[in-house]
Amino acid sequence: MFLGQEPPQLLKQRLVYQGRKFNFEVSHLRLPNQSEGEWECIRHPGGALAVPVTAEGQLVMVQQYRFAMQRRVLEFPAGTVEPHEDPATTIRREIEEETGYRAHRWRSLGQFILAPGYSDEIIYAFLAEDLEALEHPPAQDADEDIATLLLTPAELEARIHAGDPIDAKSISSFFLARPFLPAA
Repeated sequence: MFLGQEPPQLLKQRLVYQGRKFNFEVSHLRLPNQSEGEWECIRHPGGALAVPVTAEGQLVMVQQYRFAMQRRVLEFPAGTVEPHEDPATTIRREIEEETGYRAHRWRSLGQFILAPGYSDEIIYAFLAEDLEALEHPPAQDADEDIATLLLTPAELEARIHAGDPIDAKSISSFFLARPFLPAA
């Protein structure tokens, strides 16, 4: 919605890069005020994320090496939504692959825009409860370097406030899940 204004007019669009997880495109637009310019955008199919909680009230998190950051980042398990896949299906697969747990109770926490300044990616967040440790967890993807970590909600909140390397989707999802988590 453009609050009483017409949307920008697309004059030209070009695909600069087509990757396995996202595409990068450049669009030449004319704004309602008649000025023109180019805008770059990462087109992403979206991601699904779980905030897994054990029966003891601990959060199941992963420390994953992230090339762009050149270090491990603390995150909740998540994955890219495959074409024509429901985000709930995505996260059921990803939680097992990344953590070795299966959740038997799910609650949608909603969705949010990750980085609208340069991407159309939407994150679909879920609370995963009634966890079962898998006897034979599926193998991790070959391009992933992941370690599982259990934290209480208070420990995670302390790490957030201390500035530990935690990604924004995990911080946002933690606060969406907070009303459903055990009291500290």
